[in-house]
Amino acid sequence: MMKFFLLSLFSLFSLIFGFGQEKKLVTISGTAPTYVGQTISFFEIEDYFSMKENRIASTNVQADSTFNVSFYVNETKKIIVRGNKNHSFLYIQPNAKYDIYLPEKDKFEPYRPSGNSVEITFFNLDSTDINYSILQFQRWSDDFIGNYFYLRKSKPMEFAQKMEEFKTLVEKKYNLNDTIIKYQKGSPENYLNVFVRYSFASMDNIQYAAERNRYEKHDFYIKHSPVEYQNDEYMAYINAFYEKMTPRLSMETNNRVYLGLLKSSPTMIMRALGAEYTLINMRLREMIMIKMLSEEFYSKDFPQTNILTVLDSVSNHGLFDANAVIAKNMKLRLTELTVGGKAPDFVLKNEKGETKLLTNYGKKHLYIHFYDPSSSKSTIELEPLKKLYETYKEDIQFVTVYPDKEYKSEDIKLYLESIPWEKCKTDISSPVWNNYKIETFPNYVLIDGYGYVVGAPALGPMPNGQYETIDKSFFYIQKVNAELRGGN
Repeated sequence: MMKFFLLSLFSLFSLIFGFGQEKKLVTISGTAPTYVGQTISFFEIEDYFSMKENRIASTNVQADSTFNVSFYVNETKKIIVRGNKNHSFLYIQPNAKYDIYLPEKDKFEPYRPSGNSVEITFFNLDSTDINYSILQFQRWSDDFIGNYFYLRKSKPMEFAQKMEEFKTLVEKKYNLNDTIIKYQKGSPENYLNVFVRYSFASMDNIQYAAERNRYEKHDFYIKHSPVEYQNDEYMAYINAFYEKMTPRLSMETNNRVYLGLLKSSPTMIMRALGAEYTLINMRLREMIMIKMLSEEFYSKDFPQTNILTVLDSVSNHGLFDANAVIAKNMKLRLTELTVGGKAPDFVLKNEKGETKLLTNYGKKHLYIHFYDPSSSKSTIELEPLKKLYETYKEDIQFVTVYPDKEYKSEDIKLYLESIPWEKCKTDISSPVWNNYKIETFPNYVLIDGYGYVVGAPALGPMPNGQYETIDKSFFYIQKVNAELRGGN
């Protein structure tokens, strides 16, 4: 009898908290006329602090512009769709089937090497699907903001009244006053409940007459709620609520955190942060410790090496497995392209068809010129760049990396042929654009002979807002090299 009772109790907890949920199939089919012959990939977001993505499926677009893919999931979540450097998203739930249309980028939007955002269209979307429910709620929220936001400053009391009325309607429709765990964790109902609750919470951040203070918001939205790692709206609220925590801490707590960091001790930092009322939840406290340290990584006040040591410790010995994943991802994110850190490797092909790796450019400094031949701003900088090359080519290696795409102007070929150093035409799907954080052209990265980043982005050949150019850096590199060679 006791054994049966324990099994029943475990089943109840499994139902409430979603332990051991069975993976179920999701099928996505659709059309993508401008992606024929290309790969469409689907990614899950491993954590919403580092935003690291994991590929979960991919498929090729057929000649008739259709595609189809299936994969297993055990919970409702947001996924990212990527194809031809464009990206979009949708929500998925177990056992669902989706029919979508993936458009090309808006022709009026400038090309971005890191990818352009496009909006998926759904066909025959079920009214019980999570996407339908979220879109319905967002349309309702947008209508409210569109109709009443203008009152916020001119008639603050009237806006506050309208806001409270809207809140009451939302709470009633989505049962927000009921406990969140009434729904099975990972279910569409739970996802929607949490999504609406924290979309609603974000509206509380609009300054108006009846707004809650920070501690009231913590007690109402955070204190008694489980951490929802895979809910994008919950994580957006947490990210915003705990943004820039260091200056919020008392001087005593701040000093204790800093001492713990100097000793590279996550335990000491966690104890120090325990004095902050909004961090009484241990799971949340460990999460925010990771976030806080990552925010301070590029400041001059906190030692980077110690931050990386703490993150490494949490990734291996964290109190909570999900937080250990965040710490591991955050450490990787912070060291992807950091001045003083190792430069990301790459695989490029030059105009001779030779494969070039970062290691092929050892011993001398490497100046990578990320160039878009169709960009007038990029082309203007070619002439001063050539002069720098002639002056410093014995000490600095130059390489130009440009996107492999269709160029309409006949002048493009002339521009490229005029570049006297190595050039590498690179597919827009190459990881080099993301790894080197290239979003605009022209862009420059300077790497030393040992593969460490000196400048990212580095200065260019033309003066910036402070009238600085890369010439001064090249001059000192040349001078040091001359001294090492025994010259003057």
